[in-house]
Amino acid sequence: MTQHVSGQRCLLQRTASMIAIAGALVLAPGIMSARAQSLGYAPVEQQAFPPDEATAPDIAQDEDSQLPDRLRRTVVNLDTREAPGTIIIDTGNTYLYYVLGGGRALRYGVGVGREGFTWSGVQSVTRKAEWPDWHPPAQMIARQPYLPRFMAGGPGNPLGARAMYLGSSEYRIHGTNDPSTIGKFVSSGCIRLTNEDVTDLFSRVQVGTKVVVLPKGGSVQARAAAPRVTALPSGRQAMSVPVAAVY
Repeated sequence: MTQHVSGQRCLLQRTASMIAIAGALVLAPGIMSARAQSLGYAPVEQQAFPPDEATAPDIAQDEDSQLPDRLRRTVVNLDTREAPGTIIIDTGNTYLYYVLGGGRALRYGVGVGREGFTWSGVQSVTRKAEWPDWHPPAQMIARQPYLPRFMAGGPGNPLGARAMYLGSSEYRIHGTNDPSTIGKFVSSGCIRLTNEDVTDLFSRVQVGTKVVVLPKGGSVQARAAAPRVTALPSGRQAMSVPVAAVY
């Protein structure tokens, strides 16, 4: 009899404990919310499933808005003997011209080689790549041994969204994740554009495109008078560049 009563008492105690635990679980969110509010911050809502990982956008938009007006992509008047589709790089003024024909060109602001790393000559586009991998050349690693030997393509890659390789050289026209370098002499000889601009240029350029790189002291506007602003039929403005001799 005593054992039967003792067993019932244990069962009642266990049932009471389970009810108390269940009640605590039900009241816990309200208690946590009240405590959080008393401490001055909002409670964090728990989610049944973690959110999907954020996907990096293919191309950062509105990079042109970060550039000075003179470096923004625009159509300009350009007197040149080069055929439509040719790229002319004005090293001294940090411009890249894509010749449209009819005395017009699409002009982009670019970053070029720093002191001692500028170059000039005629090359052609031999390869194009989207979100290219980066293999720093041996000469660059010798100067900067801390550089990685390889970096996979992606938003964090210094070659940016697109690359156009020039001849058999180690030079490229490529993107950059740092728009503040556009208009400056910063690279080891490569020509860089914003990711937005290099994507636009990439869509126009074909393998085999001629690329003319003018010397720093022999730029397109070296002998030009103050440029004259004219209006294009679209309503946008074009810069009239009187040029005595452009390749």
